Amino acid sequence: MKLPKSIPIKRMGKQDREKKVLLGLVEYYIKTGRPVGSNTLKEIEFGELSSATIRNYFANLEEEGFLSQPHASGGRIPTDLAFRFYASAYIDTDHKEIPNDPFKSIRQFESREIANMLQESAEILSNATNCAIFMSAPRFDQDFIIDLKLIPLDSNRCLCVLITDFGLIKTEILQTQNKLSSFTTKRIESYFHWRLTGINKPDQLDPEEEMLAQSFYNELMIRYIVGYTNFIDEEIYRTGFSKLLHYPDFQDATILSSSLSLFENAHSMRLILRECVALDKLKFWVGDDLKSYSTTVPNCSVVSIPYHIGRNPVGAIGILGPTRIPYRILFNYLRSFSESVSEVLTKNVYKYKITFRQPQKSSAYLEKDKHQMIGLSQTMLLEDKRKK
Repeated sequence: MKLPKSIPIKRMGKQDREKKVLLGLVEYYIKTGRPVGSNTLKEIEFGELSSATIRNYFANLEEEGFLSQPHASGGRIPTDLAFRFYASAYIDTDHKEIPNDPFKSIRQFESREIANMLQESAEILSNATNCAIFMSAPRFDQDFIIDLKLIPLDSNRCLCVLITDFGLIKTEILQTQNKLSSFTTKRIESYFHWRLTGINKPDQLDPEEEMLAQSFYNELMIRYIVGYTNFIDEEIYRTGFSKLLHYPDFQDATILSSSLSLFENAHSMRLILRECVALDKLKFWVGDDLKSYSTTVPNCSVVSIPYHIGRNPVGAIGILGPTRIPYRILFNYLRSFSESVSEVLTKNVYKYKITFRQPQKSSAYLEKDKHQMIGLSQTMLLEDKRKK
């Protein structure tokens, strides 16, 4: 719990003074990353205590597992237990206004492109906190494909990019017998455009190209329908990998890779974010707290908070950084971010009459009147060549 600053430290009990010293040490270590000595701590915050008294507190705290001493004659550094104590002491502090309000642009968002907004918001949070970000999201309905792009990869494969009305971008690999020329690719894309909109039917395709275009289009639509209707796992957006390279804590390649193994594991990220949504409150994990989510023991910390549509928690945002992250500042940033995202999501979902759903193990959702999500003309959805 947080110790009241209004009470002079000499009037506190011995145990309270020790915990106050611990909070001061962790605060200084978070700012500097350097081991903390008794004289340093006395000078910056604890002038009422002697260096000898502070050293005695250090010894007790080290015995309790809160501190370690890398070198016999050097200062102390906080352990994971100390970071947990520090984070617990400040997790329930009052929400303060953030200088320069980095989330103002989020609250001004007004569009149906909700998925795009969430991805841009994650990028804004990553830049504001200098941390890696991962975010879960529900499935937003009334979405439909607005464009398909085709990119030849090699003689046997091409990449198709699907762009939806809500700003989602999905990719599919398609197999092809012959390498596609740039001219053929453009003609097939014009066929895709016609099938999606019913406008400007292409007349320059030869029979072989039209057959290939039909095959590609039907394949893509079936894949999209299956993925859209069978919603088993939350959407996950993530960004900010490179931000971790700025921390001295991650200069060791082994430490960086063990921490990023968690960030690369979509299943683990979903479990962490689901727990946060279920609790419906800000939560943190430090070091060993994350070992059940990873094949290694990540040398990092995660802080997560849910966001809402109306009063319902529908997803969560997680920040991943070193154990030495500034917890007090991040708690404040996350609360402000969650409020901003919740406000704009609620506003746009109701304004544009968008429904949403959480993943289910047996999800077969495709209302008969929602076929327009994959094309503006129901008769243009799939083409059966046998009817010709």
